[in-house]
Amino acid sequence: MHEKDPEPGWATRENTTAVGDAGDALTATVRGLLPSLTPAAARIATLIVEDPARVARSTISELSVLAGTSESSIVRTARALGFSGYPELRLALAASAARQGSRPTLSSGITPEDSVEEVIAKLVHTESQAVLETATQLGADQLAGAVGALCGGGQLHIAGVGASGLVAQDLQQKLARIGRPCHAHGDSQSALTSAVLLGERDVFLVVSHSGESRDVIEPLRRASELGATTVVITNHPMSTAARLADHVLASAGRETTFRPGAMASRISQLVVVDCLFVCVAQRTYDTSSAALRTTHQALEGGRS
Repeated sequence: MHEKDPEPGWATRENTTAVGDAGDALTATVRGLLPSLTPAAARIATLIVEDPARVARSTISELSVLAGTSESSIVRTARALGFSGYPELRLALAASAARQGSRPTLSSGITPEDSVEEVIAKLVHTESQAVLETATQLGADQLAGAVGALCGGGQLHIAGVGASGLVAQDLQQKLARIGRPCHAHGDSQSALTSAVLLGERDVFLVVSHSGESRDVIEPLRRASELGATTVVITNHPMSTAARLADHVLASAGRETTFRPGAMASRISQLVVVDCLFVCVAQRTYDTSSAALRTTHQALEGGRS
């Protein structure tokens, strides 16, 4: 069984500065951590996500009052994010606030009073941010490990329920086009009956925004116990599913008033899927390019 305990300092400085905008990366990391934090740490993290500039301006004593928690909790939270202490976290948040202040923001949720133009602008902004923040959260080493597993010769099963099921189907269809046989499961029973038949050469991949869906956790656990390589695409890299997985591919999506978690996660999950697919096709270039030509020709022939 591959289950592992969460590590307090999992969010290293490399996690939070992988792509140009380190500030956005930091708040995206904190947002992903929120569901797994203690109540005290969650209050601190919420303040960081909602108003990084205010936290950057606050002394540790002031933040303690704002968050209703102890100064020691603030220090522990800063260290869990990969910083040596609160002063270093404040500097990073100040840099984030400066960058965000230099460009227009549309981070507030859509309201009933918004015009069509405002809805378009806010949605495009939010989804663009999800793509950029996913780039900062998706670890190259984790992706490379998942790609290596998918390029193996064993069975590949992909599971996702609801909106995540649509993402699972998208990955299945992409891989089928390059000759990588796989199966996508959109319900718990189908996923479970497939998971219990897997072995050490096989791969079980789960798509779950929360990482806490019972429909995929039990199949994932069983596949892990049987020695299959397990991969999870999730917005919450310290979730139950993530702790069970050998490779965690982190996405980043923001919920808003009219944009619940399932909708917020879709674009960012599809970015991860595209990265995974392209890397698999790249590593198996000869067979993948031949398969793409063959399938393209078949489709073109059907249109004539």
